[in-house]
Amino acid sequence: MQFCISADTTLGDLKKNIEFRTHVPKKRQKIVGIRGKPKQGDETLLSALKFKKLMLIGNPDSMLLKEYTAKEKKQAAEQLIDDQDIPDDADLPIAAREVTVRKLKRRMAEYAWPKLLNKPRVGKKLLVLDIDYTLFDHRSPSSSATLLGRPHLHAFLAAAYKSYDIVIWSATSMRWVEIKMKELGVLANPAYKIVCLMDILAMVTVKTDKYGVFNCKPLAMIWDKHEGYHLRNTIMFDDLRRNFILNPQNGLRIRPCRNMTDPAIRAADHELLHLSEYLAAIAPLADLSKLNHSKWKAYMSTQKRKIGSTISSLSEPAA
Repeated sequence: MQFCISADTTLGDLKKNIEFRTHVPKKRQKIVGIRGKPKQGDETLLSALKFKKLMLIGNPDSMLLKEYTAKEKKQAAEQLIDDQDIPDDADLPIAAREVTVRKLKRRMAEYAWPKLLNKPRVGKKLLVLDIDYTLFDHRSPSSSATLLGRPHLHAFLAAAYKSYDIVIWSATSMRWVEIKMKELGVLANPAYKIVCLMDILAMVTVKTDKYGVFNCKPLAMIWDKHEGYHLRNTIMFDDLRRNFILNPQNGLRIRPCRNMTDPAIRAADHELLHLSEYLAAIAPLADLSKLNHSKWKAYMSTQKRKIGSTISSLSEPAA
C-alpha cells in the first residue's frame, strides 16, 4: 500500500488512509512497530515517531459487519452476498411473484431511511447510481481516492444534476458509502447535490431458478418514499444487470471501470461523458421506461444522424 508522507502527516492521517484502503476501521487497527507510546495520540506527527517497519493487525468490515442493531445485523448477514459469484445477465420476470412483493413490503417497513442530504426538486427526473465499478474502482491499490474515481466523474454529475436528482445506492454498508463519497469529493461539490445515500440494507434478496439467490436494488424502495419519483422518470446505472432485475425497464448497465491507476486505461475511459449526452438527450421525454436503455449507444447514433440531417437540410440553398 503506497502512502505519501509530508512534514505535517499525523498518525491519524495514516490510520485514515489505512481505513480507506483496507476497510479496517481505526478503532480496530493495531499498528505494531512504533517504539514507545505516541505522546499526542493520533495527532502525533509521524516524523516524531521512531519505527523501522510497521505492521497492521485488524479485521476489515467485510469480515466484521458495521455495529448495527441486532435486527440490522441479521438483515445484513442475510443479504451480504459476493457480487462476483452471481452472473450479471439474469433478466427473469420475478417482480410480480408473491414472495417478492411480500419481501419488498417488509423491507419498506423495516428500512431505516437515511436523512436527506438535499430536498428532491419538483419536476426533476431521478438518476440512481451504483458506486463500485460504476463510479469508483474499489479494487486497485492507490494512495489517492481521486485516482480511483472514474474519469469525468464530477463533470458527469454536474451535467446530470441539471435535469435529474441524484441518489447514490451501493451494495455495501453506509459507513463505506459515506467514506467513498467523501473521499471522492462528491458530497461537497458546489456544482451538484446528492439527495441521499442508500446501502445494502435497502436491498432485497430474490431467487431465480437459473441463478439462485442474490441481492438486488428495487426502485420501489425510493418510489414509495418520495412520490415525485416513479417508473416513468427514473433511470439507474449499475455495472451489474442483476441489480435492477426488478426494474429492468429502468436500468442501464454501465461498462465497469477497473484498473483506474493505469494512465492508458484512464485516458481511454469516456463512458461517463457519453452517458452524460444520453441523459441530456432523454431528459425531455415523458416516459423513460419505454426506452431500451441497453441500446443507448444506438439511440445516440440515431439522434446524432437526425441532428446532422436537419443541419444539412437547413444549410442547403433554396431552389
